[in-house]
Amino acid sequence: MHSIMRWLILCLVSSPLLAASPDGVVSASHPAAAAAGARILEEGGNAVDAAAAMQFALNVVEPQSSGIGGGAFMLVHLARTGETFVVDSRERAPAAASADMFVSNGEAMAFPFASTSGLAVGVPGTVRGVDTALRRWGTKTLADTLAPAIELAEHGFRVNRFLAADIAADDGRTQLHPETAAIFRPGGVPLAEGDWLVQRDLAKTLRLIATKGQDAFYHGPLARAIVTAQQHTRSELGEAGKGRMTLDDLADYQAAVREPLIGHYRGWTIKGMPPPSSGGLTVLQMLGMLERFPLGDAAHGFGFGSPKTLHVMIEAMRLAFADRAVWIGDDDSVRVPTRGLLDAGYIDSRAARIRTDSRMATPRAGDPAARHHTAGQPELPRIREESPHTTHFSVVDRWGNVASVTSTIEYTWGSGITVPGYGFLLNNELTDFNLMPATTAGDRGANDVSPRKRPRSSMAPMLLFRDGKPVAAYGSPGGATIINSVLNVTLNLIDHKMPLQQAIDAPRLSVTNAAGKVACEGEETFMQPRFGIDVQDALRKQGHVGLGEAGTDGCQETMGSVQAVVIDLATGAHHGAADRRREGAVIRVTPSLQPRPGP
Repeated sequence: MHSIMRWLILCLVSSPLLAASPDGVVSASHPAAAAAGARILEEGGNAVDAAAAMQFALNVVEPQSSGIGGGAFMLVHLARTGETFVVDSRERAPAAASADMFVSNGEAMAFPFASTSGLAVGVPGTVRGVDTALRRWGTKTLADTLAPAIELAEHGFRVNRFLAADIAADDGRTQLHPETAAIFRPGGVPLAEGDWLVQRDLAKTLRLIATKGQDAFYHGPLARAIVTAQQHTRSELGEAGKGRMTLDDLADYQAAVREPLIGHYRGWTIKGMPPPSSGGLTVLQMLGMLERFPLGDAAHGFGFGSPKTLHVMIEAMRLAFADRAVWIGDDDSVRVPTRGLLDAGYIDSRAARIRTDSRMATPRAGDPAARHHTAGQPELPRIREESPHTTHFSVVDRWGNVASVTSTIEYTWGSGITVPGYGFLLNNELTDFNLMPATTAGDRGANDVSPRKRPRSSMAPMLLFRDGKPVAAYGSPGGATIINSVLNVTLNLIDHKMPLQQAIDAPRLSVTNAAGKVACEGEETFMQPRFGIDVQDALRKQGHVGLGEAGTDGCQETMGSVQAVVIDLATGAHHGAADRRREGAVIRVTPSLQPRPGP
């Protein structure tokens, strides 16, 4: 039995879903990815090293969600220096990209066609981002962190129910290209739960990167194969659907190291993603609006799942998402008024629109530069919903270094294009831009396509601090619902004082646009306490939409998959919790090697 599988079995025998330890702890949405991170920690690596190994392992076991053909945000806190930083390896548009590249005959291309063409493929950043983090803050080599993933790809693993379901309900994406179908539908038969999946081409690719370094991805034969693969198009689009990435685009890609956004909520400090993600900024806006309400005070009607609590959450989401639609994009390409959007006076003006007894009319984006913060910008119509697939993992090492990482290839199965001979999928990240330029509607076009620009993201890896010390790291997949999953868990921890596992298990509520269509959970039995029908009816009476008919249970969604680690400041113990919405796993590690200094 190969070593990564032995590690996985040994870890799972002794590791419950919730674990506590003063040593290293990893939490991931797949047990094999957790085992990869745990193996690196056991070998003396730090949180950055473990995060790298988990990222590569997830390419093997969750190929539909993330991988080397995509991008990621890594949020890291270093215990020794107290430094917190972001490694931004978000994909970029090629130099030949243009604002109207997804427009045909005066209309936006249909998303199913645009997103499965080479035109949607952004310049991948994951390999460069991981290499950047390892070189600056890791203690292991790139080859060390690739080893578990190489073993998994070469020797195989059993397909779980989540991967099997995503193959079966793939919107055709595993069937469009023969290279993809050969992996996930061998002989035309979709892989089922329990099947053994071996990916030798992917193993070869990962071994190439391990041997020759990250330059093997961005130069040479592999780079040429990527450029050729993204020239695939849908017949409906013709030449217009061919990707615009060149070898120069790949060679020029660099990950960005950024400062996190920092906010405060009821005495806690929150550090999150800056643009090009909208995740951190939107979460901080919502928390700022909600701070004026006594969430958690059941005596005044603001307990968990009460109509008042859910109502003010909905209204804060609507206001923040109205701002998000207009103001947030890649700050390297278009100025994002971050300071204005988080200004206390501006937040107060937005929160003042929330009434506890009535639903507001559809809000427009505010103007954070205006003296009186009056509403000014229109809410843009949504072209499509973002995919619920992405992945998140968290890790704390024995020195107290922490990493919170969200990674993606955008839509489930990305573009559906597998690089021939290399075994990995390419993203369709460029469809996170406005498919129809917003400037045509009189808007500033913060998220319109432009050369070398990063598309707006919803990913929101988060770190929670108390008295300057890290307490929790968490995040979620889920498209635009990522933002609200992170908000729900933050409120559960701080306001509702839930233990970590309960904070993750509890049902979530989400609104992702100003119009306010509500989605909420309750389908799984572990999602407790449920939002009762009486609570839903109270929301319906206030005019909230999306819950269906009165007297029925409209909370039938499942959203996100939060993986978290926590540091107990009183005892120094490290804990972890994983989300049962996927096959989450937590592993604690007592290193067998002599201690090595953290970064």
